[in-house]
Amino acid sequence: MSLNSIRPWRHIERRKSRQIMVGNVPVGGDAPITVQTMTNTLTTDIKGTIAQVQAAADAGADIVRVSVPDEASSRALREIVPEVSVPIVADIHFHYKRGIEAAEAGAACLRINPGNIGDEKRVKEVIKAARDHNCSIRIGVNAGSLERHLLEKYGEPCPDAMVESGLDHIKILQDNDFHEFKISCKASDVFMAAAAYQQLADATDAPIHLGITEAGGLISGTVKSAIGMGNLLWAGIGDTIRVSLSADPVEEVKMGFEILKSLGLRHRGVNIISCPSCARQGFDVIKTVEILEQRLEHIKTPMSLSIIGCVVNGPGEALMTDVGFTGGGAGNGMVYLAGKQSHRQDNATMIEHIVEQVEKKAEELEAQAAAEATAAQ
Repeated sequence: MSLNSIRPWRHIERRKSRQIMVGNVPVGGDAPITVQTMTNTLTTDIKGTIAQVQAAADAGADIVRVSVPDEASSRALREIVPEVSVPIVADIHFHYKRGIEAAEAGAACLRINPGNIGDEKRVKEVIKAARDHNCSIRIGVNAGSLERHLLEKYGEPCPDAMVESGLDHIKILQDNDFHEFKISCKASDVFMAAAAYQQLADATDAPIHLGITEAGGLISGTVKSAIGMGNLLWAGIGDTIRVSLSADPVEEVKMGFEILKSLGLRHRGVNIISCPSCARQGFDVIKTVEILEQRLEHIKTPMSLSIIGCVVNGPGEALMTDVGFTGGGAGNGMVYLAGKQSHRQDNATMIEHIVEQVEKKAEELEAQAAAEATAAQ
């Protein structure tokens, strides 16, 4: 439950955007901010790609993008799309015909890059295929592949050049009476990306796909993405996001949710609040949290868990969480349920006990949500 109404300093007013559909997933408007990732398998490896899409979906991905660099990949899409549970975005570069083929193969959305998709005539053919097959389009501007005339005009990649590229292609789509589109303007430079997105948000009501492209490895890429996208999301900008990492796509999904959870914009699974540990800790906080993160991955229900090593901040944090454990010394600690002291538990058995308490609370919350949904009907 959001408490932003009584804590105004937590309030984020989202930018008003049009809503489009990516398959059966709404993007923009008042829809939840969706989390995306992209496969890194060869698309022609049909079994491997299906497995990776499903792993991402199981981790919470709402939409998954698949690269379509050649005709064999287009053919593979025909077998991939029916076997997965999330909408597929076909990533199209250079060869506009791949976009046409991907639409025919069942892609829910086509990502086209203004810097390399070709002239307006080719874009019109992609638009026709998208319309004929009930497919949306993402205009994917990238600082690393801007059109030559814009680089000559501005001298280098910059926010103005990126936004101009995006708006030029929005005009092509709108001139062809096509409005089922979203747009992104990614850069690996956090400052450039944020500035471009801020300009773009003022210039169009299209849904915006956020990302810091080529962000880096798991740690550095997550930090850059959290800074760049977090700044924009806090300002209300962004309808769908991808954390671009040199890592397993499942990690991109996890990091995306963590960014949204930190801002109260999306809730999924257990939000663990834990201390960095110190000499006061009554148990091994770091190891405990590491194990609990793995043991609780299966929980989808939004809920909170505090794991604090001592009584300095432990009781206060536990007041704000569904389940809490605070170290107290003497080989045991205090378990809190719904913010209240419940009982003491030995450190030796605390992990199993905490998992049981979290699973029990998740069941209670799910039953409560189901009852409320039934009552509202």
